[in-house]
Amino acid sequence: MEKLETILKTLNDKLAEDVKVIDLDSSSIADKFVIASGGSINQTRALADYIEDDLEKEGYSILSKEGLREGEWILLDAGDIIVHIFTQKQREFYDLDNLWEN
Repeated sequence: MEKLETILKTLNDKLAEDVKVIDLDSSSIADKFVIASGGSINQTRALADYIEDDLEKEGYSILSKEGLREGEWILLDAGDIIVHIFTQKQREFYDLDNLWEN
């Protein structure tokens, strides 16, 4: 399974909310952002753990992780894909959906 497909399947299976993929065609940061929300800090942490586990099963790795302790905005750097997992309050505050939308 491809990396993006694995991430999206995991988010769907674990009931992440409002999952969105943003193509970053002209960015040197990554090829894609995946943005999702969790219903609580416990869920955002669990989603991050499940994504990491499922990617490892498929032979991919996470290069770095940020925000696990606080759990309000977790960033997983999977190389060409960066996953942002927010609580709803933080997602609305930072509004990455609109900031990075083409």
